[in-house]
Amino acid sequence: MALFNKALASIGIGNAKVDTKLEKARYTAGEMMRGIVEVKGGNVEQQVDSIYVSVMTTYERETDDRKVTDEAVVIKEKLNEPFTIQAGEVREFPLEMTLPHETPVTQGKTRVWVATGLDIKQAVDPSDKDYIDVQPTVIAEEVLDAVRSLGFRLREVECQHARLTRYPFVQEFEFIPVTGAYAGRLDELEVTFLEQSKDEVNVLLQVDRRARGLGGFLSEAMGTDETNVRLRIKRTELSGVRTRIDETIRRFA
Repeated sequence: MALFNKALASIGIGNAKVDTKLEKARYTAGEMMRGIVEVKGGNVEQQVDSIYVSVMTTYERETDDRKVTDEAVVIKEKLNEPFTIQAGEVREFPLEMTLPHETPVTQGKTRVWVATGLDIKQAVDPSDKDYIDVQPTVIAEEVLDAVRSLGFRLREVECQHARLTRYPFVQEFEFIPVTGAYAGRLDELEVTFLEQSKDEVNVLLQVDRRARGLGGFLSEAMGTDETNVRLRIKRTELSGVRTRIDETIRRFA
């Protein structure tokens, strides 16, 4: 019977199980996540080489003129040294993991989850998946609030494939002007956080001007109606962030 149970465990039947229990489901990017990882033994004794915990998200990229969705690891950590789990045994391991400041915000199409897995040789690796809600950092929220206060409405949020960045994606916040000075002057404004830390962010603003007259239509057709501007905003400069963003947009609107 023992050999039969081992054979079943090798294909995932009667295998050990893993379940991550977080203290809460909502976090701010840069915050520490805490909880426990519970491992339950199956029908037979098994050697667990490692418990690994990853924070994952999805992003879109274009290939052969079509969009595909890929998964990306935001952070991955090994939780323990190898151990043996007995049949029916329950063991708990503390979890403490800091979300990177660049963790995508869960708005629009963006989803973020914690993936937990057991590495068990000669067996199907058990896994667990827990979705979390991620809010922007203090600096990022101030930037987004400043854009809203200038008469823009958030239309779409998504993670797009990117090169030469820390991750294979960047998260884009697409705004449209509905009131104020930029209504009728811009088609949209895209805000992308390229790098973030506790003390500062590196922001890319893409100012998309609305076509006006023949020159404007030609510019739009040629793709020259968009201007990209980078801003580095420090936590100590938040009191003036609205004015700085307004002045930057105004130069290119």
